[in-house]
Amino acid sequence: MTSFTVRDSLRSAAEVAASAHRGESLAEAHLSGIDLSGVDLYRGNLRGANLSRANLEQTGLTNANLSGAKLLGSNLKGVDLRGANLAGADFTGANLEGAYLNRANICGANFSEANLSEAKLVAALYDDRTIWLEGFRYPTSGAVGPGAVLNGAYLNTANLRGANLRGIRLLGAYLSGADLTGADLTDASMSGANLQRAFLTGACLRNARLCNAELQLVDFRGADLTGADFSDVVSLAGADFTLAVGLDEATRAEILGRKPTEITTWNSYTRSNTKASLQENRPEE
Repeated sequence: MTSFTVRDSLRSAAEVAASAHRGESLAEAHLSGIDLSGVDLYRGNLRGANLSRANLEQTGLTNANLSGAKLLGSNLKGVDLRGANLAGADFTGANLEGAYLNRANICGANFSEANLSEAKLVAALYDDRTIWLEGFRYPTSGAVGPGAVLNGAYLNTANLRGANLRGIRLLGAYLSGADLTGADLTDASMSGANLQRAFLTGACLRNARLCNAELQLVDFRGADLTGADFSDVVSLAGADFTLAVGLDEATRAEILGRKPTEITTWNSYTRSNTKASLQENRPEE
């Protein structure tokens, strides 16, 4: 991909669009005040670009890279930022009315004094560094992060690797096939959730509540399960606990006491079963 610095060479929306369609990087571009309304910059690389006071109304930025970009005071009304990388971007004072940020990465982004009315944040990933507009009720906005309330949410196949999800509420949520490898789910409430085929490899589930959850074929390998509540789970068929730590003897015995057909169900991905994974390679505790 060609990379260059944009200062005076690109002065119109047409030139910017043409550069993006040629696959040229717009990283660190100086585009403050430019009018890009309605321009399609799908998957464009605008990492660290200065777009302060730019007009981006209805601009297509699906899957674009705007990490570290400056968008202070910009007009992003109705902008399509689905799946975009907005980590560390500065939206201070920006207008994001009706913007689509579904599944965008907003970790460390700054939304101080921004207009987020009617903005769509379903499955957008935030963390404890994200700065929100004062008074904005982000835990119930549909975004995913520490303290989020996502009871009954559909997060099937979501990529949440390494995410900070401490204290998240996922009661009855749908997480089948979700990738939660290395995620921090300390104190998470996931009672009644559907976690079939989810990846929780190396995740921290300390004091997590998994009562009545569906845990078929879940990959718990290497997870920290200290204090996790597995009471009355619907099924553990094919769940793999190889090298998982923190399971107390009572919980281990309860799992091994389930129906033989359940705890011997083969997991074709990890090439083990629940019974074998709990009896073999048992870690020292």
